[in-house]
Amino acid sequence: MKPKYYLTTPIYYVNGAPHLGHAYTTIACDVLARWKRLDGFDVMFLTGTDDHGQKVEKAAAEAGMDPQAFTDRISAVFQDLAGRMGISNTDFIRTTQARHKAACSELWRRLRAADEIYLGSYAGWYAVRDEAFYDEDELTSRPDGTRIAPSGAVAEWVTEPSYFFRLSQWQDKLLKFYEENPDFIAPATRRNEVISFVRGGLRDLSVSRTSFRWGIPVPDDPAHVMYVWLDALTNYLTATGFPDPEAPMAGFWPADLHVVGKDILRFHAVYWPAFLMAAGIAPPKRVFAHGWWVAGGEKMSKSVGNVIDVDELVRSFGLDAVRFFVMREVPFGNDGDFHRKALIQRINTELANDLGNLCQRSLSLIARNCEGRLPARGAGASEDDVAMLAAAEALPGLLRGHFDRQAFSDALEEVWRVIRAANAYIDRQAPWALRKTDPARMEMVLRVLADVLRGVATVLQPFMPDAMARMLDQLGVPDYARAVADLANPLPDGTPLPAPQGVFPRYTEEVV
Repeated sequence: MKPKYYLTTPIYYVNGAPHLGHAYTTIACDVLARWKRLDGFDVMFLTGTDDHGQKVEKAAAEAGMDPQAFTDRISAVFQDLAGRMGISNTDFIRTTQARHKAACSELWRRLRAADEIYLGSYAGWYAVRDEAFYDEDELTSRPDGTRIAPSGAVAEWVTEPSYFFRLSQWQDKLLKFYEENPDFIAPATRRNEVISFVRGGLRDLSVSRTSFRWGIPVPDDPAHVMYVWLDALTNYLTATGFPDPEAPMAGFWPADLHVVGKDILRFHAVYWPAFLMAAGIAPPKRVFAHGWWVAGGEKMSKSVGNVIDVDELVRSFGLDAVRFFVMREVPFGNDGDFHRKALIQRINTELANDLGNLCQRSLSLIARNCEGRLPARGAGASEDDVAMLAAAEALPGLLRGHFDRQAFSDALEEVWRVIRAANAYIDRQAPWALRKTDPARMEMVLRVLADVLRGVATVLQPFMPDAMARMLDQLGVPDYARAVADLANPLPDGTPLPAPQGVFPRYTEEVV
């Protein structure tokens, strides 16, 4: 039986259209999901939309639409984006679905039965844009007296009846949990921030609202709707079939990984494990908070007007090139400032020159000198051959560690070390010259190159699935032999290869 692996994107808020920031998170999760499948795992990969909350109700009213119709329209845009970006999610959840309402209601009842929720009244600062409450000392003031949250959102004073979750009781328990599970929060800088926040003291958390209606009604008290974050976070549990322990996907909980933006880490690393443990449910194994793609030094947002149109990028450069760039350019966890020129440079230098040229040269030499058939490995491999093959064979083991740390750019650098080494190897061995002086040696060199390219293309499939499928086609690798484990089985000598074709065209500013 395959080991199970469950990972999630955050569910995206439907108050506006998606942009590169949304695509970035989803692509990262897709790369990891594809890798785990290649490496023999049974993968559950969830994404979706957060349909509820005051901000959505407000956006729907401004659009002159019913909230359900508004969320139906925007959620469909996110689903379309996932399809256009080649995302391999196994489920797409919406918080307006009946299964989710049932899961939220059950979680609420369990928390209430455990005396973790009580009725009181709330008076404090609330930012509608963030759907978050803030303490006085977290706010700054504008000259006109407007209070501003750390995110830049306007905070307003709110007074209303509210149910509260006893978060103050979970400070020591959470700190103990973080200590016993040092990999629960990543990267380390974010872990330190969360621990510092929790050590600073936790207050009971308001988990219901009465000032708007667009949400899941509180069980047995429909005058209240659940706080949008209690509703939203439960989606990860809903998708496993909770509360049915016999549901087909129930065995995937606890989730192996939640990938989130750094701005929503607190909800996932503080509130979420506290909710779950209070209800007697195992918390997720890991939460990774990545950085933002910024434009002009600011986080991309519709309100700022600096969003990058993902569809336009894909039309100009191709989907695989865009996927490669966002995973390669910036270490996952750091912020990155998007520059079109940097994308073009990566395409031309690493895809077209390094990998594309290596593949084209190697396969063209095989086509011309080996009758278009995969040459035999032969006997008497040189030290150079052995070292080159060993470098490629080591890739899966090296990449496993990087993927498990969500170090996508490090994983790609490991692959590019092998690609650069292979380019140096072909220049040293000069198989085009060996044709006249030592044809058997030429065949050995070309076979080494073909085997190295197979290994490279196999492990790059998660990043660039379409381009690597074309490369594996040209290398004669059948569809059923493209998993990591298949690399242990060499292709038969003499395998016929199709005519080589370029995989990565170069780009110039004029073409773009």
